[in-house]
Amino acid sequence: MGTPIKIRENYKSLSGVEKSAVIFLALGEERGSRLMERLDEDEIRLVSRAMATLGNVTSNLVETLMRIFTERFANAGSVVGSYDSTERMLNRFLPADRVTEIMGEIRGPAGRTMWEKMSNVNEGVLASYLAGEYPQTAAVILSKMRPDHAAKVLVLLPPAIRTEVIERMIQIESVQREVLLDIESILHNEFMANYARTHGNDSLERMADIFNRIDRETLTEIFDDLETVMPEPTQRIKQLMFTFEDLMRLDRVSLQAVIRRCDTGQLAIALKGAPVAQRDHFLSVLSERARMILLDEIENMGPLRMRDVNDAQAEIVRTAKAMADDGTIIIPQSDDADTVVY
Repeated sequence: MGTPIKIRENYKSLSGVEKSAVIFLALGEERGSRLMERLDEDEIRLVSRAMATLGNVTSNLVETLMRIFTERFANAGSVVGSYDSTERMLNRFLPADRVTEIMGEIRGPAGRTMWEKMSNVNEGVLASYLAGEYPQTAAVILSKMRPDHAAKVLVLLPPAIRTEVIERMIQIESVQREVLLDIESILHNEFMANYARTHGNDSLERMADIFNRIDRETLTEIFDDLETVMPEPTQRIKQLMFTFEDLMRLDRVSLQAVIRRCDTGQLAIALKGAPVAQRDHFLSVLSERARMILLDEIENMGPLRMRDVNDAQAEIVRTAKAMADDGTIIIPQSDDADTVVY
C-alpha cells in the first residue's frame, strides 16, 4: 500500500513554487507545457519537483489561486500533482533524455537520496563547504549522513568550528520537514550542482545505474578493464551501485520487510538462480511456514533463463531502494562497520 496522498487546502501553507505548480496543473498538460516551455532549466526543476510532490489540492484553493487570471478557473476542480502527471507534461516540450534527467533528479538517481549522495562526496571538499555554513546547518547535514563518512568530515573541520558543530549535533532533536527540504534544496542547487561540474559525480551515478542493469559476468570484465585505467572513478562507481548481493547486508528485520513487499513468484525466480548461500540467507529470515511455501515454489519451477533471474533480482533491488528512500529500511553502506552480528 502506497503512502496516502496529502491534501492541500490552506493557501498559506503553499510556497511560491507550489502555487506556481498548482497553476501549471490547473492549466492542463497542453497549456501548462506551453507556459513551462518559457522557463529556464533551473525554474523547470524547481516547479517540477513541487508538482511531483504536491499531492491533492482542493478546488477551493485552486479557485483562490486562479481567480486573478480568468473566471473560468474560479470553478476549477481539484488537481493532483504526481510524478506521472509531471513527466507527461515535460514530455510535451523537452527531449526524452532531458525529461529522464529531470525526473531522475526529482526521484533521486538510482534511488539515492540527497543524504546518500552527500555521503559519497570527497570528505575534504565537504569539510571545506561545511566550514563556511552555519554550525546548525552543518550539524543537520552531518547528522543525516552515513556515520563513517560524517566522522571523516568532522576530523577535517577547523577545531573551533568542529566543537561548535558537535555541540549542535548532540543537542539536535527532530528537524522539521520544511527545514530539511530547504537544506536539501540548497545542497542540490548550490553544492551538488557545482560538485558535479567539477568532479563528474552525476556521470558516475549514471554509470552506476547503467552497471546495475548489466549481467555479472560482463560487469566483472568491465571492472577488470576499468580498474587498470581509471581506478578511483571505478571505486566510486562501485560505492554508488547497489546489487542483489548487497541485500545480504540488510539486518534481519529490514530483509523481512523487503520480502513482504515483493511478489512471491518473483522472489522465487530471483532465488532459484541465486547462489546457495544467498538463497539460504533469504530463507533464514522467514517463518517456517513461509519458508516451506517459498521452497516449494522454487523446487516446482522449471528451467529458467538467466535473463529472467536477473530481471527478477533487479526488481527486488529497486523495491529495496524505494523502501530506503521512504525511510522504511536503512541500507548499510560499508561492508564491515554496518554488518549485523547475530
